[in-house]
Amino acid sequence: MKTVKPQGAFSDTSYFLERIFNNTYNGIAILNLEGDWLKVNDSVCEIFGYSRRELFNMNIDDIIFREDLGVHEKKHESLIQGKIDKYRVKQRYFHKNGSVITILIYVSLVSYKEGRPHMIWQFTDVTNHQKSQDKLKMMLSVVKEQNERLTAFADIITHNLRSHSGNLSMLAEFLEEDFSLLNQNENFVLLKKAIENLQETMAHLTQVAKIKEIDESETETLNLYDYVEKAIYNIKAIAKNTNTTIINDVDENFCVKGIPAYLDSIILNFLTNAIKYRSDKRLPEIKLTANIQNDYVVLNIADNGLGIDLDKYGDKLFQMYKTFHCNEDAIGIGLFITKTHIESMGGKIIVTSEVDVGSEFSIYFKLAEPSTNLID
Repeated sequence: MKTVKPQGAFSDTSYFLERIFNNTYNGIAILNLEGDWLKVNDSVCEIFGYSRRELFNMNIDDIIFREDLGVHEKKHESLIQGKIDKYRVKQRYFHKNGSVITILIYVSLVSYKEGRPHMIWQFTDVTNHQKSQDKLKMMLSVVKEQNERLTAFADIITHNLRSHSGNLSMLAEFLEEDFSLLNQNENFVLLKKAIENLQETMAHLTQVAKIKEIDESETETLNLYDYVEKAIYNIKAIAKNTNTTIINDVDENFCVKGIPAYLDSIILNFLTNAIKYRSDKRLPEIKLTANIQNDYVVLNIADNGLGIDLDKYGDKLFQMYKTFHCNEDAIGIGLFITKTHIESMGGKIIVTSEVDVGSEFSIYFKLAEPSTNLID
């Protein structure tokens, strides 16, 4: 017959506390107010690599990383004075094998024996986590430095090339004035066209170089409906000439955080693209809607135009100088700049499209509270 222990056999609280103390994953130590070790569990020994005997016979300050000496001082004083009940610090130590370990320490004050106050220290080894954080910080620092160098490089290149292309254009004009027959020279005509292309490229590069990540403090609260209305008005003539119907179903109260010039450019670019890549098989229609998703206002711009083969061009859609239709006006810069503008304001863009059916661009803008400030 199976023997069952009576429930009273488990009533010894000290027994359970001892089991918890010795078997917990984190290191636990009991110290007096002078900082002397009174009791440690096995996990403390595993964390530091020393036996209990070694820990009790050593000065803990001897294995603290020099720069972290004294990190407890102010908080420890507040704890002893009763100003706080507990505190937390991060401190580096030398493991017995010589490696440096990072320990997160929680310290609390309790009455232990005969009402005497003692400290309980809980140790968590966060060495690997700290290494990952340090590596991430280093990588971010390198990226920031590289970005600053690239920005400076772009400024120099755009400035110098703009000056050179301007000089070439002026020289071509002087030659044309001095030698009128040069216009009949095929090589000179090609040279002029090359200079025009260079200046156009420089204009694009200059525009791109000016775009930078926008700090939230630089943004304004902008009424999305008003900016859509303004963009529709600005292309009213183009829409009329192409029989394009544009529907603005954006909620009049939706506001976003952004830069006015950027928001103008973004909406205008998508509307003109939708008209430019319309289908001859049906009357063009563009519909603009919006909804709120978490901290974003999502502007959806849907058309019934030519559509884009995303399987073929999806990864190149927003690259510079990439075009996907045989349109003589397409140069492949608009979407690149538009995406850069969106991302600089902390947003993103998602595209769905089907060839000969149409496309929908979903643009995520940071949500802002409604404001009484409307566009001029």
